[in-house]
Amino acid sequence: MHSSFTRLQNVFGFFTTVAFVLGAFIAATDLGSARSPSGVIKTDNIQVVKGRPHYYSSKKEEYAIIRFSLEADLSSLFTWNTKQLFVYVTADWTGPGNTNNSAVIWDSIITNPSADHLQNIGPVAMKKLKRSAEGKSIAPDRGILKLKNQKPKYQITHPSGKIAETANVTLKLHYNVQPWVGLLTWDMDKSFGMWNAMSGGVSNLFTLPALKSKDNKDKNAAKNKTKGKKP
Repeated sequence: MHSSFTRLQNVFGFFTTVAFVLGAFIAATDLGSARSPSGVIKTDNIQVVKGRPHYYSSKKEEYAIIRFSLEADLSSLFTWNTKQLFVYVTADWTGPGNTNNSAVIWDSIITNPSADHLQNIGPVAMKKLKRSAEGKSIAPDRGILKLKNQKPKYQITHPSGKIAETANVTLKLHYNVQPWVGLLTWDMDKSFGMWNAMSGGVSNLFTLPALKSKDNKDKNAAKNKTKGKKP
């Protein structure tokens, strides 16, 4: 006869097998939900200054501050298995020797109504989230982003300390879907089944301006003063 310990092991093994199969089935249901994310992003104001980009920086270096506008529809990424959506914007450019550079300048977390309690937000914002989710499994405005002249959360730097006048820079919109059960999925370059690649989400090419310095300000002020004089 089997001992009590052996029987307990068998029950636990059966339970974990059932849980694994059920979890795999739940994760597979995401493949049947269409994804069609889209976005339009453009730059509003770009500055390159020299200083300490972070409080812990030990030396002064050049860093870029990029303000942008964004309109995106990521609502199709929310299903009953979506826990939260991580959205972020990167600045990408090719450096010397065809090296690819990418730096995150802004990010945000958008939770599913059933996961709002996991987000550390204020009571007023929490009331709005609960109100938007009343009677709905997923609020229709989840994943709709409309940002104008958005200030970046992070400045762009480079290990060399030089970044002014960098050419062929683009802003790109990215997302990461975090499900309740299953694998993390990121934005895709190509469509797969019912999951479509991001439509748009890339800005036009632009060049970072020259370093903003006191000398440049004095020269511009002198030019404006000269233009203001009457002959």
